[in-house]
Amino acid sequence: MGSPGWFAKRQPAGTPGSDVGSRGAAGERFVIVGLGNPGSEYAGNRHNVGFWAINRLTKEVGAELKNSKLAGVAEAVFEGRRLTLVKPRTYVNESGRAVGELLRRSGIPAGNLVVIYDELDLPPGQVRVRAKGSHGGHNGMRSIIGAIGTGDFPRIRVGIGRPALRGVPTWEPEIVASWVLGNPGAAQRVLLEEGVALAAEAALAVIRDGPERAMNRFNRNEKSPVERTKDAGNPERQARADP
Repeated sequence: MGSPGWFAKRQPAGTPGSDVGSRGAAGERFVIVGLGNPGSEYAGNRHNVGFWAINRLTKEVGAELKNSKLAGVAEAVFEGRRLTLVKPRTYVNESGRAVGELLRRSGIPAGNLVVIYDELDLPPGQVRVRAKGSHGGHNGMRSIIGAIGTGDFPRIRVGIGRPALRGVPTWEPEIVASWVLGNPGAAQRVLLEEGVALAAEAALAVIRDGPERAMNRFNRNEKSPVERTKDAGNPERQARADP
């Protein structure tokens, strides 16, 4: 396998999760992973908002993604911290293969991992930062936690909304799968892009300030982008039902 940075010489690893809540020191290594499915046919899907965030971050820090067998990877420096930006090429449900190998080979502790992914149970574009937790039913997170053996790492969820059946939110597997693997309409795309921009900013805040401060900053506004759009009187505000 190729080694675009993150398969470099092994570094001494700390206890998984031990760095959660700490502020990154100069020279410390961090990994930001965005979840999504590889391939142009999936690029615009709601399920790929994690990939969108990594694309945005690479532009912001002036990095370039290089593909290996398991992931697209970019290396950068942010305020003295060494960043590895990652888009797994394993499909969402097997994201742990890429992330587990990354941490194993690099020795970067789990607490220095930040994962960005989609969340059905947040309104489109709303962002939530957490310092640690379970997979919450997300198969990509389930795979990562299973592969690295801990959920003690920061994560950033970007709301994509839950689909509705006859006006009522639904958990029907076929409908949900079609929703997450579908492309948003124009109005919802605007909200998701806003959420992705916030998620990218939040990821850098987690690294610079620690997850607790990032949570205080990005989780404090209870008004979602959907609600803000309603307040502005935008007629194209029905984002949750936008096909």
